[in-house]
Amino acid sequence: MDSENVGSIDMRVDAITSYSERVDSLIRSETASFYGDSTLYTFASRVDSAIRSSCASYEADYTPHNSTTTNLHHLHQSKGLNSTDGSTEENGLNGSSSSMLLTPQTDDEILQSNILKRFTFNELKTATRSFRRDSMVGEGGFGYVFKGWIHEKTLAPTKPGTGMAIAVKRLKKESHLGYSEWLTEIKYMGQLCHPNLVKLIGHTVEHDHCILVHEWMAKGSLDNHLFRRPFDCETLSWTVRMKVALDAAKGLAFLHRDEVHLIHRNVKTSNILLDSNYNAKLSDLMLARNGPEGDESHVSTMVMGTYGYAAPEYIATGHLTKKSDVYAFGVVLLELMSGKRVMDRNRPNGEHNLVEWAIPLLIARKRISKVMDARIKGQYSDREEVRIAHLTIQCLSVEPKLRPTMDEVVRSLEHLPDTKDV
Repeated sequence: MDSENVGSIDMRVDAITSYSERVDSLIRSETASFYGDSTLYTFASRVDSAIRSSCASYEADYTPHNSTTTNLHHLHQSKGLNSTDGSTEENGLNGSSSSMLLTPQTDDEILQSNILKRFTFNELKTATRSFRRDSMVGEGGFGYVFKGWIHEKTLAPTKPGTGMAIAVKRLKKESHLGYSEWLTEIKYMGQLCHPNLVKLIGHTVEHDHCILVHEWMAKGSLDNHLFRRPFDCETLSWTVRMKVALDAAKGLAFLHRDEVHLIHRNVKTSNILLDSNYNAKLSDLMLARNGPEGDESHVSTMVMGTYGYAAPEYIATGHLTKKSDVYAFGVVLLELMSGKRVMDRNRPNGEHNLVEWAIPLLIARKRISKVMDARIKGQYSDREEVRIAHLTIQCLSVEPKLRPTMDEVVRSLEHLPDTKDV
């Protein structure tokens, strides 16, 4: 399965081996010398035991600190929601006077909302120079992404290089993602504003064309920098990587707050975008779902997302929780540490799945360095290396209850020396 394609993950039990069995087999074959001849535990018990005891000396670094939760109950006209650090971002595009977040809306109400600009197809055609190929900057599961230009205040199309750059995402007619996912993005992004969420400026649905207009993120996606590095880009430093991790964690923690109560469901490096100053923002809420209501512990749903990032319990049961996002974020942390894709069949046998290969090495502290990206060697201390490894193990725990909340992840990342003053 192409890891870039978003869609249903085949759940036929007779066609795949369970996640735990595969990893247990890997542990038996590759790390037996680290566990002696004693009875081998299951993968879950190994990782969970490591979380409880192996890193006990660093437990203080991950003890939740008391903090005052920012009140997010009210949105004000032309202002964004409070960020995780208590600051408020001015935003003239996504402002709202609504007193409740994510209020239920019909399809017509979503499309007729005055929060977002309703572009005509011809306006976006002009802004992108008729969707010319040389204006196309990317292609994904949703469709094609074009660079366009509009006036900062009137939002009218302008000549290339003048005004404000925008990202215009045009749905492929043959895409497995359709109108409902397109509408989901508008529904959620049209009501939310946060410094670490990509802003949705507007949309159009005209002549069977479904198009979204987002703010322009000049440095592109995180996965481009880690894995498909453009010829004119330098390798991301350790400091920048940890800053990106913290920014993305703040965006996800915001979505998970009770007042918002959203599960992203598609956290991955290609959905983390960077602006000109390497500030990171989460994008793509097309697969997002409201969190469980009342006494419910999970949301039952068709398994959607990207292979390699989906939590094992979600794949096995279709039970979606906020901890499913935490697992996916743990995969992102692992990719930031290693500079390797989560799935790559071009790697040697036993290393195709990054999580299965790396977890035993992260548990054995003396082997953490084998996971780290050689391109950034010497840019971090041994203590930082162990602390980020510990956090990654926590996020990737097979037992969802042992994964931290995203607020706890944010606090852990804030206490890394390189992110304190960024």
